[in-house]
Amino acid sequence: MSAFPSEFWPWLALAGLGLFHGLNPAMGWLFAVALGLQRGSQRIVLLSLVPIAVGHAAAVAAVLLAVVALGLVIEHAMLIRLAAIVLIAWAAWHALYGHRGRVRVGMQTGLLGLVLWSFLMASTHGAGLMLIPALQPICAAAGAAAEASSGTPLALAALGVHSAAMLATIAAVSLIVYHWTGVDFLRRGWINLDLIWVAVLATCGAVLLFA
Repeated sequence: MSAFPSEFWPWLALAGLGLFHGLNPAMGWLFAVALGLQRGSQRIVLLSLVPIAVGHAAAVAAVLLAVVALGLVIEHAMLIRLAAIVLIAWAAWHALYGHRGRVRVGMQTGLLGLVLWSFLMASTHGAGLMLIPALQPICAAAGAAAEASSGTPLALAALGVHSAAMLATIAAVSLIVYHWTGVDFLRRGWINLDLIWVAVLATCGAVLLFA
C-alpha cells in the first residue's frame, strides 16, 4: 500500500484546525445554541452560524494576507522565524491574560454583532497565526512563496479549506447540542480546550523556530 502523499498533509492539518476550532465552544457553537434555545428555533441556530463563520474567516484572512505581503519584502527564512516568535509570544500571552476581558455580546445582538464578536474572538485566540505552519509547506511546494500572484490564491485556498471544516463542525455540534445533549454536559465533563490551544500554539512556534 502506497504512503499517503506528503503534499496532502498540510491540507489535512488545515482541515483539522478547522475541526478543532469548530469543537471549541468559545469559537461560536455555544453562542448559536444559546440563541436558538432562547428563541426556540433551529432556524436561529443555523442562521447564527453564517456570521460566526464569516467573522472567523475574516480574522484568519487578515493574518494570512499579511503574511503573504510580508513575504514580498523580507527573506523567507526570516519570515518563518518571525512567525515562530509571534506564535510562541501569542501562546504566552493567551496563557497569562487570554482568560481576561472576554468579548461579550448580548443575546439580542444582530448578525453584524455576531460577525464582529466572531472576528474579535478568532483574533484573540490567534486563529490565523495557527495556519501559518500549515501554509508554509504548501507555499514551499508550489515553489513561489515569495510571489503574490501565487501566494495569495494559496492563502485563500487554505482559508477555504479551514473555514469549510470549521463551519461543518460547528453546524454538526450545534444541532446535536440543540436537539439532544443540551449544554449541561459542559459543566459535567468538558475539557479545557484553551489549554490545549496554548500548547499547540507554543509547539508549532517551537517547531518553526528550530526546524
